[in-house]
Amino acid sequence: MSIYFIAGIDTDAGKTFATGLMAKYLLNRKVKVVTQKFAQTGCVGISEDIQTHRKIMGIELLDVDKDGTTCPYVFNYPASPHLAAEMQNKTINLGKIEHSTKTLQKNYDHILLEGVGGLNVPITLEHSLLDYLEEKKYPTILVSSSKLGSINHTLLSLEVLQRREIPLQGLIYNHFPADSEIILKDSIKVFEYYLKKMNFDCSIIEVPVIKENRIPNINFEEIFF
Repeated sequence: MSIYFIAGIDTDAGKTFATGLMAKYLLNRKVKVVTQKFAQTGCVGISEDIQTHRKIMGIELLDVDKDGTTCPYVFNYPASPHLAAEMQNKTINLGKIEHSTKTLQKNYDHILLEGVGGLNVPITLEHSLLDYLEEKKYPTILVSSSKLGSINHTLLSLEVLQRREIPLQGLIYNHFPADSEIILKDSIKVFEYYLKKMNFDCSIIEVPVIKENRIPNINFEEIFF
């Protein structure tokens, strides 16, 4: 049994899409895999990100999706989890999220746990997502993108993962929005250099821009096997 944490360098880096693609890849390899969402904001009912995962995987919603196990906290205001919870007079209990993960462990071999926002997002005023990761030491898959400013965000994320001694399982480079081929190529070169410099022994997996809603088949073997 393995738990992998999927973190983004910031909001809208593409971690939901990447999580769905990785789950699809594992499912095609006959691996018993399920995705989990740490918390969801800007949503009502079943987590929109969980629904996206299932659509990419090509399966219907699971019972553990419908009963809230795969995403125990959903808040309607689109903000950092601590604020979204506060606006509904609630507090996020990290133990409840961990309990959901343990529940899923009973029936699945691989859990892909998608974070929320970037790495250092407040979950409560006292605890950030980064604090939780530091405690659990889940192998982390970092999702970057080609947006302007992503090199800075990616290198800062790598530095904080290294400082907190959080294992890096892989780096996913999301081509979207692919505004510049020059930036795309240079970013890969920069990331390869800094991964080596910082002694991270992991691969970079590139994810192309989706065209006509066609879900690509990406080979994630270097991350999982």
